[in-house]
Amino acid sequence: MLVRATTDAPSDTGADTVAIGIFDGKRVAHDIEGGVLQALLDAGEARTTFKHLAVTHAGGKRWVLIGLGDREAFDAERARVAAATVFARCGELGTEVLCWELPHRLDDTQAGGFVEGTVLASYRFTLFKSELAPNGEPALQELIVSDHESRVVAVDRATVVARAQNATRELQDRPANDLTPTALGEFALTLADAHEHITATVEGRAEIVARGMGAFAAVAQGTDVEPALITLRYDPPDARGPLLSFVGKAVTHDTGGLSIKPAGGMHRMKYDMSGGGAVLGALQAIAQLALGVRVLGVIGSTENAINGSAMKPGDIVRSMQGLTIEVDNTDAEGRMVLADCLTHAVALGAERIVDIATLTGGVVTALGSTYAGLFANDEEWCAAVDAAGAASGERLWRLPLDPEYAERVKGRFADLTNSPEDKKAHPISGAEFLHRFAGDVPWAHLDIAGVGSDLGKPWAVKGGSGFGVRLLVALAQAHSAG
Repeated sequence: MLVRATTDAPSDTGADTVAIGIFDGKRVAHDIEGGVLQALLDAGEARTTFKHLAVTHAGGKRWVLIGLGDREAFDAERARVAAATVFARCGELGTEVLCWELPHRLDDTQAGGFVEGTVLASYRFTLFKSELAPNGEPALQELIVSDHESRVVAVDRATVVARAQNATRELQDRPANDLTPTALGEFALTLADAHEHITATVEGRAEIVARGMGAFAAVAQGTDVEPALITLRYDPPDARGPLLSFVGKAVTHDTGGLSIKPAGGMHRMKYDMSGGGAVLGALQAIAQLALGVRVLGVIGSTENAINGSAMKPGDIVRSMQGLTIEVDNTDAEGRMVLADCLTHAVALGAERIVDIATLTGGVVTALGSTYAGLFANDEEWCAAVDAAGAASGERLWRLPLDPEYAERVKGRFADLTNSPEDKKAHPISGAEFLHRFAGDVPWAHLDIAGVGSDLGKPWAVKGGSGFGVRLLVALAQAHSAG
């Protein structure tokens, strides 16, 4: 889909369909000859109620009026929802070129929301479809954003970020027999080849063991599929500020190991690589936007499967940091992979860290699909990460770290346990476990188990959501020299 901004009037753009949003108490700002659009509003067929749609034809075009509700309540997320709602209707109408006439006096974030909502809603995972269904939704060929003032910068940025988020969603939706850790590593290497200031290395089982990553290696020993330690650097010449590190969990399929998961939902465990996918998508967008910030990406990728060599409940392993870990639950594997990846990031000079992972089912119970869980060891860094979540619309809710919780992850026979027996406060226990491996570096942990897939949003109803891409890009932009 081509996306562009223009200051031309919608009727002059060549679009076959024009979308116009109306706020409560407002009239159609630029009506067409005969007052057709305002007449639709006056008759009650069109309404200002949020997401209410009405369609008419005039002047050789389709006109879609959508209610935007209360202007004071309008934000970028409402723009995304409105845009996705219009996109769905345009699919039914056979639209090929859509022009959005932006309401007056939007900020760039809200303007970008219309682009993000359209691009994200256009995502379809068809990689394994041998034949697309006839009479399916026609592909929208072009999106034009019309406003009195130039929106080129906001529209271009939103397009880059939304496309990167869709790239992450495609990684998420690929099945585990296709998206292996090796395939994820190949994606990282291809990303580095495409961008001058990104470098990438991919190390396998032998290198992981040689690095002393005993926790990561223990998870990987249950599968014959080669694991991958993926390390990326984005280092543009104009970079400033601290070295940011984004650390992602990328378990490409999680059976739970010998502490096996229930069969009913196991097919969804391909989404256990969502954190690593978000890191890759964010780096793609950061490089395309040429942000002036240094970023270190570390992704630990493996399957958590069962063979004759699989780790067993009760095993004790030694992490790269030197701490020993009792494996009391083989389904608490993500924190073991991340523990060694965090140590690796610190060793490579990370000065600020965000780790992102589908870590616990407990955070789904606590926060559902509205917020991701946020934990942090530094107030200033926590505020920066939380602000990036608010700015991007990927909202976070802070949960506590506390010495009493830290006591719970102490092991009986080793330094740490990967899963306290009573299962209380499981998201916090997971965060406290990871806390031990961040050292003194300002660190934040995002538990995205509830928001990584099946969001139920008009722009991401089912499948991978790409959560974290927009947030990490916003965080990088806030630290950028550009």
